[in-house]
Amino acid sequence: MSEKKKKVLMFGWEFPPHISGGLGTACFGLVSGLLEHNMEVLFVVPKLFGEEDQSKFRFVNANDVAVNFSDEHFSENLKKISYLQIHSRIAPYVSPEEFLKGKQLNVKELVKTTQEQFAKFSFTGSYGTNLLEEVAKYAVVAMQVAKDQEFDVIHAHDWLTFPAAIMVHIHATEFDRSGEHVNQDVYDLERRGIEAADRVICVSRLTRRIIIDRYGASPDKVFVVHNAVIPRPRINYPPSKLPHRKIVTFLGRITFQKGPDYFVNAAKRVLERMPDVHFIMAGSGDMYMRLVEEVARLRMSSRFHFTGFLNYEETNALFGMTDIYVMPSVSEPFGITPLEAMRTGVPVIISKQSGVSEVLKNAVKVDFWDEEAVAEAICGLLSHPEVAGKLAEGGKNEVENLKWEYAALRVKEVYNDLFK
Repeated sequence: MSEKKKKVLMFGWEFPPHISGGLGTACFGLVSGLLEHNMEVLFVVPKLFGEEDQSKFRFVNANDVAVNFSDEHFSENLKKISYLQIHSRIAPYVSPEEFLKGKQLNVKELVKTTQEQFAKFSFTGSYGTNLLEEVAKYAVVAMQVAKDQEFDVIHAHDWLTFPAAIMVHIHATEFDRSGEHVNQDVYDLERRGIEAADRVICVSRLTRRIIIDRYGASPDKVFVVHNAVIPRPRINYPPSKLPHRKIVTFLGRITFQKGPDYFVNAAKRVLERMPDVHFIMAGSGDMYMRLVEEVARLRMSSRFHFTGFLNYEETNALFGMTDIYVMPSVSEPFGITPLEAMRTGVPVIISKQSGVSEVLKNAVKVDFWDEEAVAEAICGLLSHPEVAGKLAEGGKNEVENLKWEYAALRVKEVYNDLFK
């Protein structure tokens, strides 16, 4: 007798091709893997942009959901998410200009302003100044979706969707994003979501320790499923099209968590020894302008380039030009970008304080704070191309075995554990 398909109602904030980081990439990979393992997945996003693959994936567009505010059951459940009154600004998700604006929101007040029996909310699906408002609206819509749909498991990704969650998938915690200076409101929301969840899936052993030690979760309900990478070919550029220089790349949000300032300081040390190396910092975030000014102060502007946010095609093109990829994260729950670099044949230097370091062998691993060690690793690989080549080849072979279908099978096992 064939196994009956389990139905998963999944809440996420982004889905390719419209993504701003690793969360959307991970959701795409996980859902793809679950479909391979006889699972049905209905993925709820704040906004569909029209370019998503709706022939393969099933979506609910939160913009299209009519919320029934006259339903007594709905009104009772609404009380459970009143704690979404958040007074702080969420720095890692917005630009420096947007960060200065901030916003306050209370879910109860939000609902009071809605007079119609049935009402729809408008979502941008971005991480802008209205992020907190959209999180609250999304929680309200999620309750309506959960009421209307049949499912076996609710699976939510990160704090943005925790109010709707029974099963929580942790890609990053507030301690990862902000260090010890946590946003108390976001921490409280994360803690409530973790407490309410029947199971918590973490992307690394590092994150599991944080969830248990900092959030008080029972070890029995916290599982580890490492992320993976989607196989894609490397873009090879003809030598005549490439600048005659060695390129070292940082790719990610330019925020405290990712350690971009350590990358800048390591670059200064490298240029003192190898003045023709060029550095690229791709991404955006609240530290962007400060680091542009720091690069100018260190007189590295002619050797250091800021690209802003890059889409998939641009990222792939960048990897095609890159000689070394560096991820000096202060606290990285996992880190998918090193896998993407390795997949395209680029040798990588990664922080020991990252979840991905738990699974990789063909990578140079350093402490994020050891700028001299980062600089030595960069100079060593650039000075010994045969070593860099072997590392790149070994890494490319290694990531071929880090497949989302394997990660999805592990997630399915966690689902099945719920029904024992």
